[in-house]
Amino acid sequence: MQTSFGIETRGQGLYEFTGQVDAWLRDRKAGDGLLTLFIRHTSASLLIQENADPDVQRDLQAYFSRLVPPSDDPSMRYLRHTMEGPDDMPAHIKAAMMPVSLTIPVSGGRMVLGTWQGLYVFEHRDRPHLRKVAAHLAVSA
Repeated sequence: MQTSFGIETRGQGLYEFTGQVDAWLRDRKAGDGLLTLFIRHTSASLLIQENADPDVQRDLQAYFSRLVPPSDDPSMRYLRHTMEGPDDMPAHIKAAMMPVSLTIPVSGGRMVLGTWQGLYVFEHRDRPHLRKVAAHLAVSA
């Protein structure tokens, strides 16, 4: 089984889409299997992260913004790919550091996630985007 999820972002940050995936699995009466998610972009990432305290998402965003500042920051003047704005090459660097695919076990039609775990698109660009996440569920026989 395959599908695609569209996640609208409003700029840099983490955007949870666990509910969309849960609903798709429920509608398919998925059973047991292995779910693979893949983001079809080079300037965003996928994460499984805590979804109980929004400070976790804010702190992750702050950390990666300090780790990889915009290309107009003096410390980043060595970057060459700057034509698409000061957030573009840093977005590619962040996406190279973080996962662009996730593999999640599915049991009884539900993702086997921890109590506080959720699925997130980590948007690395400043402006809004519609991010596409491809999903493939391999069902156990």
